[in-house]
Amino acid sequence: MKLDTVENVYFLGIGGIGMSAIARYFHAHGKHVMGYDRTATPLTTELQLEGIPVHFDDLVAEIPQLIKSSPLEKTLVVYTPAVPKDSVELHWFQSNGFTIKKRSEVLGMITENTRTIAIGGTHGKTTTSSLVAHLLKHSGKGCNAFLGGITSNYDTNLLLDRNAEWTVVEADEFDRSFLTLTPEISAITSMDADHLDIYGSAEYVRESFHLFANRLKANGTLYYKARLPLQTEQLRSDIQVVSYTIENTADFRSRDVQVINGAYQFTFQSPEAKWENWTLGLPGRHNVENATLAAAIALQVGLSPEQIEAGLASFKGVKRRFETIIKRDDLVYIDDYAHHPTELSAAINSARELYPGLPVTGVFQPHLFTRTRDFADDFAKSLELLDEIILLPIYPARELPIEGIDSQMLLDKISKSSKKLVEKGELLSVLKSHPPKVLLTLGAGDIDTLVDPLKQAL
Repeated sequence: MKLDTVENVYFLGIGGIGMSAIARYFHAHGKHVMGYDRTATPLTTELQLEGIPVHFDDLVAEIPQLIKSSPLEKTLVVYTPAVPKDSVELHWFQSNGFTIKKRSEVLGMITENTRTIAIGGTHGKTTTSSLVAHLLKHSGKGCNAFLGGITSNYDTNLLLDRNAEWTVVEADEFDRSFLTLTPEISAITSMDADHLDIYGSAEYVRESFHLFANRLKANGTLYYKARLPLQTEQLRSDIQVVSYTIENTADFRSRDVQVINGAYQFTFQSPEAKWENWTLGLPGRHNVENATLAAAIALQVGLSPEQIEAGLASFKGVKRRFETIIKRDDLVYIDDYAHHPTELSAAINSARELYPGLPVTGVFQPHLFTRTRDFADDFAKSLELLDEIILLPIYPARELPIEGIDSQMLLDKISKSSKKLVEKGELLSVLKSHPPKVLLTLGAGDIDTLVDPLKQAL
C-alpha cells in the first residue's frame, strides 16, 4: 500500500501518544481520520476538537460508515499492540480484508524517504527527541517530528514543516517497534532491561538495540551513551560511532555541572572545542546528559554553537517529564512519567538536588503486573530514596492480573516505615490531611488524571 493513495485512516488505540501524532499527521495531509480508544482522555478530547472523530466503545456499530463502505485499497487501519487481540473492531477489520498495520510500520513508511533522526533508549528518548526537534525549530532550520510526549514549547507531539530537511522520531523499543525505521542518524540513550513480557530477558533487549543500530542507512551516524553494553565491533563497518556522556570521557561531554538559581549550567565539549556557561532550565543531571546528546546531533546537522546555546536555554521540557505543577515557598509539586526503577531514582534524586533538606513525598502507581514482578526489588530500593512513600494499585494496561503480584507485595519489600497503600480515589484526602513539602506523582498509567485535581486541592 502506498500512503499517497490512501484516503481514509482508522486508528485502533488513537489516544496513545505515538498513535495520536500519526493521526494528526494524516489529518494535516487531508486524509479522513477517525478512531477508537478504550477511554476518553484530555488527548482524545484534543483530537476531537481538531476535527478527528473518536469513539470509546469497541463495537462494529461504532465504526463510521465512511470506513465500512470505502474501497479497501483506499483505507488503512493502524493499530497499537496495546489493543487486545480479542478486540471486536480489530477482528472485524481482519475478517473483511482491510490493510492493517502497526503504528511502528506506518511511521517507518512515513519516514523511509526522509532524512531521519531516530532517538532510542529505555529512558531519555522522549526528552531528547523533543529537545533535538526544538533545537532545529528554534534555530529556523525546521523539522518534522513525531514525539512520545507533549512538548511544553509547542503543546503538541507533532511538528510539521513541509520544507524541512529532517524528521525527528522517537524510536520505541516496545514490541521491537524501532526496527521498522531506517534513519540517517540514530541514538541510544540507555539499554536497561525493560518490557521483559515482550523480550523475555535483558540479553534480548540488548540484542534489539544492536539490531536498531544496524538499521542505519549507509554511512549513518550512531550516538550512544558511553559505557552502555553496546558491542560496537558488531556494528556495520560503514557506521560512524560517536559516544557522549556527562563528566567522564567520551567524544562529546558536558562537565563542570552546577545548579545556579534553579537551572543547570555546564561546559559543553566536542572533540574540537568547548563552550562554557551553557544553561539548561530542565532539572536533573540526566537531562544535562540528554542535552549533551541533542547538542552533538545539532552540531552534525549544521546548527551553530550559538543557536544550540539559545535553544537549550529556551527549552521548556515535556509534559509529565519532571513537570513542575506547583512551586510555592511551602509546597513544590512535580509530576513525572517514571515507571522503571532507573527513572524513579533519577526523578527522586533530581528533586533532592533541587530542594535540599526538604522531605520528599512520592506517590507511585506501578505500571503492568509483569514489570512490577520483574523489578520488584529494584522498585523497592528506588522508592526507599523517598521520605514518605504512597503506593497506588497497579495499573494493568494491557495485562490480566498475576496471582501474588500487587502493590501490597511491593509495599512489603520497602524497608522504610513511612509507607502506605491507598486507593486512587482516596489520595486527595490523604494528601490534604498531611500536606507534603515536596510532592512527586510518578507512573505511566492513569495517575496523570489526578494531576489537575491535586493541583486544585493543594
